[in-house]
Amino acid sequence: MKPIWIVDDDQSIRFVLEKALMREDLPTRSFTNAREVLLALEASGDDEGPQILVSDIRMPGGSGLDLLNKVKEKHPGLPVIIMTAFSDLDSAVSAFQGGAFEYLPKPFDLPKAIELIRRAVEESQREEVAEERMAAAPEMLGQASAMQDVFRAIGRLSQSNVTVMITGESGSGKELVARALHKHSPRANGTFIAINTAAIPKDLLESELFGHERGAFTGAQTMRRGRFEQAEGGTLFLDEIGDMPFDLQTRLLRVLSDGHFYRVGGHNAIKANVRVIAATHQDLEQRVKDGAFREDLFHRLNVIRLRLPALRERREDIPMLARHFLQQSAKQLGVEPKRISDAAVARLTAFGFPGNVRQLENICHWLTVMAPAQLIEPKDLPPEVAPTPAEVAAVREVVPLLEVAAPAADAAALPSIATAAATAPGPHPSADWESGLEAEAMQLLVNGHHDVWDVLTRRFESRLILTALHNTRGRRIEAAQKLGIGRNTITRKIQELGLEE
Repeated sequence: MKPIWIVDDDQSIRFVLEKALMREDLPTRSFTNAREVLLALEASGDDEGPQILVSDIRMPGGSGLDLLNKVKEKHPGLPVIIMTAFSDLDSAVSAFQGGAFEYLPKPFDLPKAIELIRRAVEESQREEVAEERMAAAPEMLGQASAMQDVFRAIGRLSQSNVTVMITGESGSGKELVARALHKHSPRANGTFIAINTAAIPKDLLESELFGHERGAFTGAQTMRRGRFEQAEGGTLFLDEIGDMPFDLQTRLLRVLSDGHFYRVGGHNAIKANVRVIAATHQDLEQRVKDGAFREDLFHRLNVIRLRLPALRERREDIPMLARHFLQQSAKQLGVEPKRISDAAVARLTAFGFPGNVRQLENICHWLTVMAPAQLIEPKDLPPEVAPTPAEVAAVREVVPLLEVAAPAADAAALPSIATAAATAPGPHPSADWESGLEAEAMQLLVNGHHDVWDVLTRRFESRLILTALHNTRGRRIEAAQKLGIGRNTITRKIQELGLEE
């Protein structure tokens, strides 16, 4: 484990903390002033820096608050505990505003101080694990053929600096594609800057993009670098480009044409070494016809076009995405990941998702917080997820073997076991069910599904149990005996397969 750095000009404070932390098997390194700490930080690598920093607030050669600000600039995730006297409560407030993990009032109770430091260590270690997992997680997920086309396009563009236009509905993941294009490009070591042109007022957008000189307008107290300068050597992602004001479109066209721009109020041309990736959910060709978007700018941006499919066009990806987002939400909240039943997945798969992947991610985050049990069932899903009959029919065309529950409002879609057993068809001894099973398995395999075993096993078990219940007029124990399984097994299977609905 990396050491805890202690910064205090009082030798007795350093000695007491060092000995107490040593007893807790926590390594330490001590400093007498802020300048020593900053020099040590510059000289140390990622594996040699501090686990946490504990600093006094009043020291010769620089205050703890100044040290906090400088440390947070270069190491924003490092927990910093500020030690302060009771008379320095204003400084404690400033410490929190500067991003301190906690403040420790002097004179402090040693056991409480050690408890606070240990809590900071645990938080730091949890953040490190989360960062490692996020780094190891895939940038984008998708097995649907439409998404595979997107992945192939990103691969082909990996060694190119060409301008790219990404189209797709809101929430479909356009920024993720832009980030992937940047990460796999020759500019990967440069900065990726994203800006939503629709979210910034027209009056401020020009300054946001190109920066401004001091005194360029009322309130411009200092010179400000715009997004183009911030993205120098990297990639600038312009989201919702279709909403850009017409006069700004002219300035953007000039940058794309000759690679130069001027800050607002400036007179010196600035060279822009930036790759531009644009995105929109609008029909830009129609915007051009309507006179709302410059045709020459459209052609400048539309060198390579990537269309991102809506989530309803890649329904087979929903089960994988849902489980991924549940895992991700659990990590963010520091809780045990929840599992989702196949019946609940089927309900999600049938839903239209007007908000696309972003809506699915939000629902999974909601479920992580609100679902009462570790296993998410259809009844735990938010009411708006109930698919319409048309959506149920649509998903059966795409995923024909998936058992999709109809909307909760449809009472006929939620039969009791007795009703299901009474209406289940009897056995068909002469049916060539093995050939049918083979054909259905082949269809799923050809369509690229990776859960064929689960899908067909669930259907097989459901049909066996319903047929047995039909034969015994809904008596579970007798049905279990005839099937050769235990009564606990049939009860568990009925719950797992969602046959009680």
